[in-house]
Amino acid sequence: MKLKKSIACALAAILLLCAGTAGALASGETQPSYEDAVLLTFDGSDVLVDGAAAPADDASAAVYTGHDIVYYEDGHDFTYGEGSQQDAHTPEQAAAHTVVHITQPGAYRLQGVLDQGQVAVDLGEDAKSDPDAVVTLILDGVDITCTVAPAVIFYNVYECDPDGSQGFAPDLSAAGAAVVIADGSENNISGSYVARIYKSYTLNEEGTAVTDSKKLHKYDGAFYSKMSMRVDGGSEGTGVLNITAENEGMDTEMHLTVNGGNINIRSGNDGINCNEDGLSVVTIDGGDVHITVTGQTGEGDGIDSNGWLVINSGTVIAQACSASADAGLDAENAIYLNGGLVVAAGNMLDSITPSDQCGALFSFARRQSAGVSYTLTGPDGEELMAFTPENDFTFLLMTSPALTEGDNYSLYAGEIQLAVAAGGSAGMGGFIPGGFGGRGQEGQTPSELPQGQEGQTPPEPPQEQDGQTPPEPPQEQDGQTPPEPPQEQEGQTPPELPQGQEGQTPPELPQGQDAAGQADVLFSLAAGINSFTVPAA
Repeated sequence: MKLKKSIACALAAILLLCAGTAGALASGETQPSYEDAVLLTFDGSDVLVDGAAAPADDASAAVYTGHDIVYYEDGHDFTYGEGSQQDAHTPEQAAAHTVVHITQPGAYRLQGVLDQGQVAVDLGEDAKSDPDAVVTLILDGVDITCTVAPAVIFYNVYECDPDGSQGFAPDLSAAGAAVVIADGSENNISGSYVARIYKSYTLNEEGTAVTDSKKLHKYDGAFYSKMSMRVDGGSEGTGVLNITAENEGMDTEMHLTVNGGNINIRSGNDGINCNEDGLSVVTIDGGDVHITVTGQTGEGDGIDSNGWLVINSGTVIAQACSASADAGLDAENAIYLNGGLVVAAGNMLDSITPSDQCGALFSFARRQSAGVSYTLTGPDGEELMAFTPENDFTFLLMTSPALTEGDNYSLYAGEIQLAVAAGGSAGMGGFIPGGFGGRGQEGQTPSELPQGQEGQTPPEPPQEQDGQTPPEPPQEQDGQTPPEPPQEQEGQTPPELPQGQEGQTPPELPQGQDAAGQADVLFSLAAGINSFTVPAA
């Protein structure tokens, strides 16, 4: 099945009645000139550079082709790397791929079909510190499939924040890895991954296991950058980028900022991942991002940042793996929801830092099944947001600029108006009652305020003090999940709470009552993200 058909089916399940911002280029930036860009045209395994055949195996050329793809090779023992048999590929499988090497700075416009291949950008080992080492890939109707490695990879380009000193508001306007989704284009990227390959290793005394190692290669995403990467949406933000990934979707080893475009990701593991511990920042400043984790690896968050996640505008729909304790939104340090329309579903949820925008987090007493439409209605019964998940979930987060402090809302599952009970305080204190707390770095405080919070820090509730973690609620420990609320275990169903019958509201509860522990079909929103529980029916 062609990628665009499967993506269309996925998007048909999601209806957003409160439109998000499509997004285009970041403020102050201009669309790279198509006329000035080098045109790369793909036709099967044939590659043309401005109409002429690309040279083969000529590393002195700005663009050349080869068959030297980096992949996890079959036939090695445990001293080769950490991959399993399912991660390995034969030399014949690798050699069938055409690698399009880009070795010089500039803008490159990509068109056509590369049915077994990879676009690899590498400006040399000194590029990381060279502000001129910038490559812009203009995706303008391109289809790239790679079955042994990422379909697009940036190896060495300029890193605009090498030490993470910009905190959780990095400026990626000068990032060496730049991507533009051309207006009116549809682009399909289907890629695999490279499991960890050792550069060097230390064995135990018996020589039977690796006790320490250094990494030579490890690239988890179908669309991957070793440096910070910026994704723009063209002048109008109408272009589409579809990513299908065996493992993770779009990855960077430092920061990622999405300014615009329409990005649809279906991934076996995390949809978006930025993996520098304590430093990486995923920023959404516009665009329309839809993520569905298929779960073929058995786990996966919608968006996973090993540092911070900041959403300032645009639309984000993120569904985590059905079968694991993963989240629609996941960040090790903190999550800031300053604007935009956001729907996130999963079986875990991290701490969300208080913000001014209203939203609702629903914690369900029993796992919810895919295929049912969940609709949020406003004070006059108007439909504001509707979401039909492909994956089962336990937590559902919905926030939008259309939600107003003090107004009453209702949540429907199909035609059934759900009774919910308020829990926690406005803003949630950086924690989600009945959920899972954030995993901030001990003693670490963000150095900057995210966009939309300039000059202010949320006064309530108290933030973490250096070296301390608030005692309540319990935090997620490695290998453990907090005991409340009871989650559905595989093969088990949590004991039912004594609720009303399906389609009925509990008797003798006046509308508008929102005291903790009392369920009602109407609920009001305070500023920030409001926490509600949905008892089992």
